[in-house]
Amino acid sequence: MKDTSLPSTAGAVNKLIDSLGKLPGIGPKSAQRLAFYLMRAPEEQVLTLSDTIRSIKNQISQCRICFNVADSELCPICQNTKREANKICVVEQPQDILALEHVGVYRGYYHVLHGAISPTEGITSQNIRINELMSRLNDGQVDEVILATNPTTEGEATAMYLSRLITPLGIKVTRLARGLPFGTELEYADDVTLSRAMEGRQNF
Repeated sequence: MKDTSLPSTAGAVNKLIDSLGKLPGIGPKSAQRLAFYLMRAPEEQVLTLSDTIRSIKNQISQCRICFNVADSELCPICQNTKREANKICVVEQPQDILALEHVGVYRGYYHVLHGAISPTEGITSQNIRINELMSRLNDGQVDEVILATNPTTEGEATAMYLSRLITPLGIKVTRLARGLPFGTELEYADDVTLSRAMEGRQNF
């Protein structure tokens, strides 16, 4: 990583800039602006931020059913008994759930794989939550699985693999409509595109 340290700046500030610069989407200039903002911010605000970040590591875990982020045994979605129990939407990462929930057109449950099959990176079906998904389909409650993996090479490979596993079970397998450009990650798609992709999902 490019050295972003400033010779005329205190070591503690340089350390903060370096740490912020390691966050996704934060470049050197943004890291500097955030660091100097935090220096000027009220102490209470900075301490609240610090405590919140610490609590993520200490209090946040994975839902035992869908593997979404949770601060108890089940995530809020799996706790909601009013959702449609006959549908499971499969996504790659927890942030994909946030994107789909924001659209508000899907009322079923989710399953988070925590990745996608990628032989070039050494990620196989055993490295993501596929076995757990198959176990959820054994109770006969689910009649549709929506494959909402990202429209990337890895996402498509994962969707194809899942389709081959699930179809023999007699469960309908659908894929988000092609309104999503290839190579786009779900969390960055706009609401209208996501809504149309969910409503126009097709048999896979």
